[in-house]
Amino acid sequence: MNRKMTFALCFCNRGFMPGELIYGAREDMIRAVTEAGYDYIAMDVEATRYGGVETRAEGRLYARWLKEHEGEYDGVIFSMPIFADENGAITALQDAGVPILMQAYPDEIGKMDFAHRRDAFCGKFSVTDVFTQYEVPFTVLKPHVVHPLSDDFQSNLKDFAAICRVVNGMKRFTVGCIGARTTAFKTTRFDEITLQKYGITVESFDLSELVYKVGLLDDEDENVQRKIERLQAYTDCSLVPESNMLTLAKISVVIDEYIEEYQLDALTLRCWNEMETILRVCPCVLLSELNDRGIAASCEIDMCSALTMRAMSLASQEPAAVLDWNNNYGEQEDKVILFHCGPVAQSLMTAKGTVTEHKMFAKGDPGSGWGSNEGRIKAFPATISNCQTKDGKLLVYASEARFTDDVIEDSYFGCAGVAEIPDLENKLLRLARGGFKHHTSVGVGHMKEILKEAFTTYLHYEWVDID
Repeated sequence: MNRKMTFALCFCNRGFMPGELIYGAREDMIRAVTEAGYDYIAMDVEATRYGGVETRAEGRLYARWLKEHEGEYDGVIFSMPIFADENGAITALQDAGVPILMQAYPDEIGKMDFAHRRDAFCGKFSVTDVFTQYEVPFTVLKPHVVHPLSDDFQSNLKDFAAICRVVNGMKRFTVGCIGARTTAFKTTRFDEITLQKYGITVESFDLSELVYKVGLLDDEDENVQRKIERLQAYTDCSLVPESNMLTLAKISVVIDEYIEEYQLDALTLRCWNEMETILRVCPCVLLSELNDRGIAASCEIDMCSALTMRAMSLASQEPAAVLDWNNNYGEQEDKVILFHCGPVAQSLMTAKGTVTEHKMFAKGDPGSGWGSNEGRIKAFPATISNCQTKDGKLLVYASEARFTDDVIEDSYFGCAGVAEIPDLENKLLRLARGGFKHHTSVGVGHMKEILKEAFTTYLHYEWVDID
């Protein structure tokens, strides 16, 4: 999740403008990108006049160079140190296949003579107009003109990198569906064919196969023993009986086999009630550990939550979680308790969790629910998001929130936190009327606009505004 990102740099030119300014722009942009912790590639400065792209011929030259480096860059930064020639720009970038950030230089008072005046403020519209005509997606951020060495551009770069991670990670990936939807949970229905239209491949496995594979594993199997050590180091498993610990480890080994064999990028799991009645465990802690490993993993066959969890993990480079809209927090209208039994990544919790017997299963079938990783969600700025498939379209919402350090009494079981969400009551009305489920996924940091840009500009999801 922390791979160093690389941007392809492209610079504009226009015959009657001061092309010498492009040389300085190249130095500025390289410095800005590298100081932000990213890498870059750029065509040889000698390949075109001033190292910029102006004519269609120069645009074709840049497009060929870009094609030669396909797979080496995550996004393109189109820098406009002066008024751009839109013909060269569109020729160069119409087949880039990755997000494109439009950056235009500001003019400076006192440097408005013909040798220094840039006119990039105006030229940026020339380029974005033509890209729109060609239906080539691009990203524009505030401010309209910005110097590469400014703090504003550093913020732009961070956001653009997140957009690139979401777009490139979501436009084609594979998610595993282990088990069928529990019949009582019609709220988690999804349309597999709709997902495929958006580049999302679902690999489906019957839960009976997982149970069978678990039964084939020997207690002394090297992978099983390593998995026990991993889980015991990951969270507090001291209460778990030895036989249940072995079973949890075996299930984790089998899930890892599915991930490796089918190259799964995310997964969702039928977590009850067969695992409890047949295997005598509750797999919450296994999902927690997967999420901390960078594999977005949801419970209850909530495929749609797995998708938004993956998107937010890509954007934030931190784990995400799926939680129930579970309880009001007293009479505070903008606060809600978000909860699940224990699949929350350990790194999102206030302290190391404790693996317990799931209290709902223990009530009617004692000994059947070992695996719930209990604890509390720590305070952090957050984004909430989820999606649904409807009439062949993928509909998604996102809003911003924050987890607080408000106390939830010790007797409240599972893993939960108090989230403060502005205008919560109206947002809940919109979610209910929109047919969204009782789950929401949460990610670390405020990234609504990043998700909206990635989902709508590049991935063509339908945006549902709940703010």
